[in-house]
Amino acid sequence: MADWQDIGAVAELSGRSVQPVRVGGVKLALVRKDGEWSAIHGACNHVGGPLGEGTLDGDYVTCPWHYWKFHRTTGEGEPGFEADKVPAYAVKVEGGRVLVDLASATKRQKKPHAPHPLARPVLRQAGPVRVVGISTTVMTAGHPRYSTSDALLVSALEHAKAGACETQVIRLGELAFRHCEGYYSKAAHACTWPCSITQMDPSDQLDRVYEAFVHWADVILVATPIRWGNASSLYYKMVERMNCIQNQETIANRLLLKNKVAAFIVTGGQDNIQGVVGQLMAFFGEVGCQFPQFPFIAHSRGWTAEDMENNVRHVRNSKDLHEGARALIDRSVEMANLVVGGQLAPSPPPRGGRKAQRLDAEKAER
Repeated sequence: MADWQDIGAVAELSGRSVQPVRVGGVKLALVRKDGEWSAIHGACNHVGGPLGEGTLDGDYVTCPWHYWKFHRTTGEGEPGFEADKVPAYAVKVEGGRVLVDLASATKRQKKPHAPHPLARPVLRQAGPVRVVGISTTVMTAGHPRYSTSDALLVSALEHAKAGACETQVIRLGELAFRHCEGYYSKAAHACTWPCSITQMDPSDQLDRVYEAFVHWADVILVATPIRWGNASSLYYKMVERMNCIQNQETIANRLLLKNKVAAFIVTGGQDNIQGVVGQLMAFFGEVGCQFPQFPFIAHSRGWTAEDMENNVRHVRNSKDLHEGARALIDRSVEMANLVVGGQLAPSPPPRGGRKAQRLDAEKAER
């Protein structure tokens, strides 16, 4: 039996080619093209994005979250994804009113998609402490130069390896990865784990960082130069993409960085060491990392020392700085052994996420 529902006046609805409507408790994407009306369900098959807020590409409604496409009259996915289908509804116009038959809904179909490798459960494999070094120095391809922060990172990792740790280094400047494209700015649930960009673009190489941070490393050692009083631009490019990790705490009470220790190496021809380290610690603390005692080493000759060749020479020849890098690793590995061994277990995300934690704190103050 048909269930025709009045959506609204043609004159009022004709201004947009795609628009969200809600009728009989059902969210729809109402489409008008060349004077023809059609309607499909308003929730995308992917992660429930609002199709009614999307755009029309030919005969396909494009989801505004991650750009999945469904035919405006049949609900079928775009070519190549035809097995995916959202419900489609019969639509008619009577007496200047647009009506939709909710009883005419076709069935939703979801083509099975293999989960992304990063989506597997977070489970530490047995073995020694694992240390990943992240170098955020920008280099000219084919013309490497001496980087003070990178050099101290290498000293730290060599010492870790000599101490029977497993190590790897990731130089962000050697990876091709896209900037964060603001999915979180559309909706919290539009920023997914794994990262939406990683899922959509197999050529994006930040998956190596996600793999190391979430699934492999016990110690994350970040090395950055100081650039205009801040960390490297590459560091921020990486951290913006890590919003998908922090967002899991907020919307799903899911801690992805389990039992991780973070430490830092900061060098530069300019000052503001404490400011840079403060930002680094704030972010890695927010995503669940622990810190060793004295969690960073740093070097700067100050704002007026505009002679980088002397700065490079100092770091290259400084036994104290390289010994400091090795001592930083010793402290970090010691902390990692405590955390991994369960002697210093971090608290799980609070029920309701970080927002609930802040609200609880405010209530306690009152």
